[in-house]
Amino acid sequence: MSTDIRGWVPVEHRWLGLDRRQLKPAIFVLVVALLLIYGWPALNAVVPWDNPIKAGDVLDLGDGATAVPPVGWQLEDGALVSDNTGVSATRDTVRLAMGGATINMIGASFDGSASQFLDQVILSEDPNANISASPTTFTTASGLVGVVRTASGSEGDELLAAFKMSNTDPATAPALLVDVNTVPGEFQQYSGEIQDLLRSITAGANE
Repeated sequence: MSTDIRGWVPVEHRWLGLDRRQLKPAIFVLVVALLLIYGWPALNAVVPWDNPIKAGDVLDLGDGATAVPPVGWQLEDGALVSDNTGVSATRDTVRLAMGGATINMIGASFDGSASQFLDQVILSEDPNANISASPTTFTTASGLVGVVRTASGSEGDELLAAFKMSNTDPATAPALLVDVNTVPGEFQQYSGEIQDLLRSITAGANE
């Protein structure tokens, strides 16, 4: 009697009864589908990271600028002050994630006000985005004055905050964009931590 082995998967290629050789392509398809349908917050919810923020960690935003990230969030991109890696205030980025929420902090060169910088960002990304008509002024604990605008829709909530990273010469200082995105219904859950992060932003001693 012969045995049909065409559908048989060797033990070394099996995991929990599944063919491991098919898992990588399947995961790749899942990741692409999540990005296309829901964006980064949904992807973050299913892809595990292991670089959590600990109490006392401080983000390095370049040129002495810093911010205090919320404890427990995952640092997916960016550096801490303790890393001593030499961060650029106009080129490097920070990415934090927790559940269905992400925070991206992006530095850039820009001559002008924080409000003008935010307007340019919105126009360059999506001039038809449902962003709140009137910006709100936000002042950090160190005295940096920025502007905040928000958007809400079926895909989730977004907060955009822009700062010029100097208390003494903001016009020519580097700009910082903080882009917060959450899946529907989760913004309020993280709003306190987001506000604390924004309030902690400082231009530092090297401004």
